[in-house]
Amino acid sequence: MTGAAPSLRFGTAEQLAVLVDMEDAVRAEIALHLERRKLWFPNDLLPADATLDAAADAEIKAMREAARGIPDVARVGLALNLLTEEGLPHFHRLIAVHFGAESPWRDWNYMWTAEEDRHGCALRDYVRDARLFDMRALEAAQYRYIEAGFDPEWQQDPYRLLAYTSLQEKATQVSHANTGRLCAGIEPAAQRVLAHLARDESRHYEFYRASFHEILKRDPNRGLQSLLSVTLNFVMPGHAMPGFGEMSEVVERAGIFGGREYSRIVDELLDFWDIGKMEGLSAEGRAAQDKLMAVPARIAKVADYADRKRKPRDYRFDFLAGREIRL
Repeated sequence: MTGAAPSLRFGTAEQLAVLVDMEDAVRAEIALHLERRKLWFPNDLLPADATLDAAADAEIKAMREAARGIPDVARVGLALNLLTEEGLPHFHRLIAVHFGAESPWRDWNYMWTAEEDRHGCALRDYVRDARLFDMRALEAAQYRYIEAGFDPEWQQDPYRLLAYTSLQEKATQVSHANTGRLCAGIEPAAQRVLAHLARDESRHYEFYRASFHEILKRDPNRGLQSLLSVTLNFVMPGHAMPGFGEMSEVVERAGIFGGREYSRIVDELLDFWDIGKMEGLSAEGRAAQDKLMAVPARIAKVADYADRKRKPRDYRFDFLAGREIRL
């Protein structure tokens, strides 16, 4: 309902006024999203209908045989991607409490949740059908992730949620795509599923990116400060889960996702939002602008330093039956 700001939202009075003012723009972005998407379901990617015949069973058998060749670094990527997708309850809650239930954000949250739910289903169907993991160990990791919670330091700032989702949706897209490339030429079903998910994440990224742009147009000084806080303290979902650090190190060393990829994402967003060209800012806004423009180079420098200091390390994960991965 457009008009007075709903009472059950996080944010200052000024931020709530901005969120209400941009509701028509959010509705337009939802409509654009619906035009772009082609609704699909996990069964479209990995059919499991009761009517399937012996030929389908043979395909699954062939898939399992090919999947034996997927390297363990790609399996870690698949596991981390699946765990990230299974954190959906945390994100549905965060969007609901930051934006309330009386605005187009409610409609987006319900639809986005339904779309994202398919990602975890499709990826879980694949890893189970392909017999990639010790599934009980993976399920235990998933349980620990959900139990650990995800409560980022956003200080009840709705701007930070939109800044974070802009970064995180792109990061998830990159992680799916790069994991899929490691499976290319080995097991085509894995790459197909991951490419499908990456395209979906790309559309979600475009929605959140456009929505945060609306904030920058209306409240640039506060928007830049919120963006700076999130950008400098960005962590992927699941960081509180036991073993997350080791899994993240593996996917970074394998070139799936790490500081270098994150630097490119930040650079892409700063360019899209024309952060460097913004004018008429307050002293606080200009300070945030200057710091933001230096972030990509800063992250890349840290990544270069880490590469120079990096030494081979052994990793073991329960969901891979304790096999050693040396990187």
